[in-house]
Amino acid sequence: MYISKQEYARRRKALMAQMEPDSIAILPAAPVYIRNRDVEHQYRQDSDFQYLTGFPEPEAVAVLIPGREHGEYVLFCREKDPERELWDGYRAGQEGAVADFGADDAFPISDVDDILPGLIEGRERVYYAMGANQEFDMRLTGWINTIRSKARLGAEPPKEFVALDHLLHDMRLYKSAAELRVMQAAGDISAEAHTRAMEVCRPGMYEYQLEAELQHTFMRHGSRSPAYASIVAAGRNACILHYTENTSQIRDGDLVLIDAGCELDCYASDITRTFPANGRFSPEQRAIYDIVLKSQAAAFAVIGPGRDWNEAHDATVRVITAGLLELGLLRGELEELIVSGAYRPFYMHRAGHWLGMDVHDVGEYRVGGEWRVLEPGMVMTVEPGIYIAVDNMDVPAKWRGIGIRIEDDVVVTRDGHDVLTGNVPREADEIEALMARARAAMDLPA
Repeated sequence: MYISKQEYARRRKALMAQMEPDSIAILPAAPVYIRNRDVEHQYRQDSDFQYLTGFPEPEAVAVLIPGREHGEYVLFCREKDPERELWDGYRAGQEGAVADFGADDAFPISDVDDILPGLIEGRERVYYAMGANQEFDMRLTGWINTIRSKARLGAEPPKEFVALDHLLHDMRLYKSAAELRVMQAAGDISAEAHTRAMEVCRPGMYEYQLEAELQHTFMRHGSRSPAYASIVAAGRNACILHYTENTSQIRDGDLVLIDAGCELDCYASDITRTFPANGRFSPEQRAIYDIVLKSQAAAFAVIGPGRDWNEAHDATVRVITAGLLELGLLRGELEELIVSGAYRPFYMHRAGHWLGMDVHDVGEYRVGGEWRVLEPGMVMTVEPGIYIAVDNMDVPAKWRGIGIRIEDDVVVTRDGHDVLTGNVPREADEIEALMARARAAMDLPA
């Protein structure tokens, strides 16, 4: 476990310090999802619940009650059950919830309907993420209505619901030293996986075979799953931003775009690299690649404390538009092309997103109508790209079907920024040299 019990306790304390007096916060664990018939998807805890508790089991409810005499952190969870544990695995039970996960009080989840309404009663407000879990929304509403029905007997229902996510997600935006260590480890694993994919790629392979190399590397280092569905897109598939079929055969002359990252202890990594299947960029591929790489470098140059969120995106837009103009893929005046968005058919997404426990992590991008100012501890991706559709008849045929994206994970520091995923080659010459060494080691023709 990368995050200590003490850090989870500090997070809970920090959240409760922001809550209004006489309030209660309620968080349900993620439900179990059925894959097909009686087969379940691999369980993954809800990120908010995980952030505050570190408790990995389903069928649990965390309750924070600032100022409660008998303990501020209450956890409802499954009881120990040797027979079920024989089939489904270890359960912490109430004793483990207290000893191993820092709960002040723990009760069986089967008793939640009897106990939780009593904890809610008399509290002025309830902090809760309404709409995130519809089934639990209905249960919570039922408990509130039960309290209201007893108002003539002196019961005091809460007067207000407050969005828990607003406070909690702002906390999650700033990564601690321990979180950054996890994210660095995840970035290192993913970097090794991308390097491995470059080394083994050969024309004639299938996309899913490269995906298997990624997954093997992830799991070999302790990651139980990707942070998101891996994208392994060869040739024209690289122009589909969220292509995940990964079933096509890789042809000689194709570029291969891989967007993949492992998850480690519920923290995501997110890397994209684009490389030539045969180990050598064509002149057209290299020209587009160099523009994308230059645009990423321009984004890096404006990431640091005191800069705003959108500066990195604007930097990529300027470099990409200028590059497309120089190649003749756009025509006109640079400033007018930027203002009009003429680049958007080739570069249709933003330059990045927050990264953390979710691959598209929580946190506002604007505050008070203005782009958020970057501060130390924030982690973001930088992922410019150029995509020239195969059916784009406005450009010469030699450019069509080229899709390139380069993505790295960046943490804002006191002095600027650090790239968490720099261990995988990024420069075109480095990629070609890596692939040439791999082919030579396997005694394959260059």
